[in-house]
Amino acid sequence: MRKVIYGGACSLDGFLAGRDGALDWLHFSKDVEAVMKASWANTDTLLVGRKTWETTAAMGGGDDVPMKGITSYLFSRTLKTAPGKGIRLVTEDAGEFVRALKQQPGKDMIVMSGGNLAASLLAAGVVDEIGLNIHPVLLGAGVPAFLDSGARVKLELTECRAIDGGCVLVTYCVKP
Repeated sequence: MRKVIYGGACSLDGFLAGRDGALDWLHFSKDVEAVMKASWANTDTLLVGRKTWETTAAMGGGDDVPMKGITSYLFSRTLKTAPGKGIRLVTEDAGEFVRALKQQPGKDMIVMSGGNLAASLLAAGVVDEIGLNIHPVLLGAGVPAFLDSGARVKLELTECRAIDGGCVLVTYCVKP
């Protein structure tokens, strides 16, 4: 069955972006490039929250043209139309929608969210894996990696290793 994977780069104090969406603290390296390449090789679906989409678009990303071989779903309770040709807008219950997607043939699905979409998917029990590239910086404030999902989520560590720049890559399996 397909996996739903949530994660990304975060500060040691758990922020995906700093105040005002600042990303100047991110460390890119050959290690990060290899991890991302391996992850995207096993992925055919992107699940993205509206706020993350808007932030990405404002920074010059989020083009109307989807990534080759990737189906992109934009989750929103407020949008009425998709912002681009290659994006499928989802306004229904995110957990039920993703649960149905998991039953379809395909590769893994990556969740890109500042926490809102991820929290709803964790609450629905459809997230299978959490992967974080923890950076050696304390941001103090910003976009949190995790919001209250309304339930305790049990995890099992499956990978933990140091990577370039003093970062630590951790991967957890979400336990049912």
